[in-house]
Parts: sequence; structure tokens; C-alpha cells
Amino acid sequence: MHLFDLLKSKNIKVTEIPYWGIYFRNRWEERFVFHLSQLQKEEIHLYGNRYFCGYLWHVFSYDRRPHLYAHEAIQAFNEVKKAKCYIFYQHSADVILVEQADVLEAANFTEEDDVYIVDEAFTWTFVVTHERDYGPYFCKA
Repeated sequence: MHLFDLLKSKNIKVTEIPYWGIYFRNRWEERFVFHLSQLQKEEIHLYGNRYFCGYLWHVFSYDRRPHLYAHEAIQAFNEVKKAKCYIFYQHSADVILVEQADVLEAANFTEEDDVYIVDEAFTWTFVVTHERDYGPYFCKA
């Protein structure tokens, strides 16, 4: 993981948690997409692997949940208190735990695609997408 090595090179305490990506994506969905029915989730292409389907962040790009966008999202992420954070990806089985995460800034994620950052209790999320016209997003649960 490029990000793992980058954070480690900055003397940030990181731990790789292999094979937990599915669990974290499911937990993210439970916290940030719980208000949508199964049909509504299908309408915004939350699931699937065809075309533009299968991205959790569609809940924001389809405006189905209040969120901050672009510069406001970056500012909110940079200012939010971060003790421990988890970093996971839309298409990866691995998760990164960052301890003493207050050193994390949005700039750490500019080269990442479809990455989700959450605090330990999933009370907020910061999302950087592969689509540069969409995101980043910041949302409180």
C-alpha cells in the first residue's frame, strides 16, 4: 500500500489490518446509509460492478445525505479531532489503523482513489473518490 508506506515514512504510527475491508465497508454503510431503503440504494447504484456501480460515496454524489463538499470538506477534515482513525478503500480487503491521527491532513490523500477515513467510532467520515469532479466529501453520522 502506497499510503501505508507514506504515512510510516512520516513517523506516523500505522498498523495494517488485512482482510477487514468488507467489514469496514459494511459498518460504514450501516452508519452513513442506514436511512435508505434497499430500492433507494439500488437507484443510486450503491451496489454492483457494472459501469459506475458499487461506490458507497454515491450516497453523497446523489445528495441522499447531508455532507460537506470540496474545500469545505477538506477544512472540516483538517479541523476535526482525530485520536485514532481507520482508512479503508472501496476495492481493497485491507484496512489501515492510524494512532495519534491528529497529524492526518486531507493533503495525505490527494493521490488516493475511493478511500474512506473514519474515526474509531464512525462518528464522521472523509471520502476521496476516483472521480476528481466528485468529492472529497465530509459527513458526520
